[in-house]
Amino acid sequence: HLHGVSEAIGEALVKHTHTKAVGFTGSYAGGKQLFDWGNQRKEPIPVFAEMGSVNPVFLLPGKMKTDAEAVAKMYAGSITLGVGQFCTNPGIIVGIKGNDLDRFIETLSVEIKNIPAAKMLHSGIAKNFEEKKEKATSQSAVEIIDAIENEDTANSAAPVIASTSAENFIFNSLLQQEVFGPYSIIVQCDDINEMIAVAKNIEGQLTATLMATVEDIKQNNELVESIKNICGRFILNNVPTGVEVCLAMHHGGPFPATTDSRFTSVGADGIKRFARPVVYQNWADELLPDVLKAANPLNIWRTVNEVPGRH
Repeated sequence: HLHGVSEAIGEALVKHTHTKAVGFTGSYAGGKQLFDWGNQRKEPIPVFAEMGSVNPVFLLPGKMKTDAEAVAKMYAGSITLGVGQFCTNPGIIVGIKGNDLDRFIETLSVEIKNIPAAKMLHSGIAKNFEEKKEKATSQSAVEIIDAIENEDTANSAAPVIASTSAENFIFNSLLQQEVFGPYSIIVQCDDINEMIAVAKNIEGQLTATLMATVEDIKQNNELVESIKNICGRFILNNVPTGVEVCLAMHHGGPFPATTDSRFTSVGADGIKRFARPVVYQNWADELLPDVLKAANPLNIWRTVNEVPGRH
């Protein structure tokens, strides 16, 4: 975390000869600038920047037919969790026009009305939310489905749900941009083909979610593959908020979600961002570091001849 009113501190740290890698979470502009500085050095270094994600959710027909209301209730909680201040907040919800999507929207609207405005982390985040929200909802062919009145304006935010057509969403790239806070836009498609077009138009994300039945998935391979290609964590019938710290977690995704989709910033593998492998070849056991000696004097977990264990 850097304290400063200019880019000078960040630039100095990235360009310092002792700096060998950088981790960053923040805006696209900030992350891209750090990435560029890292690559402009005489000795380029990796910059692992997490720069924003709208985490699209795709509502498939079979799932909506049976569970529209339940899914809406689930997502009302996810959209507003922590006043929407999660990088995995579901900012785009894509569905197919019809009675089932209408039921989803109606239930989501009712649930959102019951969630009051709440304080954001600081005034800068609250101000940015209001500005981005106003910019998004003032775009042509964007309708506000539901928004509760924010009675306490001091650093607080009230949930907002907007809606637009798939055609307008594809045409207007601004609607893909992250609105960091309790906000989500519903993209209404005419059919599965238009949903595929929306998926192919979305840039790299930390997560993408399918709300679908087994039959939905079997019948829509092109859509499933298109969604898989844009995310680092591919979720089925769940919410993207909540990132468990575990061996299986991957918190990363294709650009511009991150600058290197091969690495995670959460979970055990996150340390690999800052590791430089060194292999000892043909060294006598007595000369090796303790972590590599045959007797394992530190009693640590390691893999020997492809077998993990304390040996």
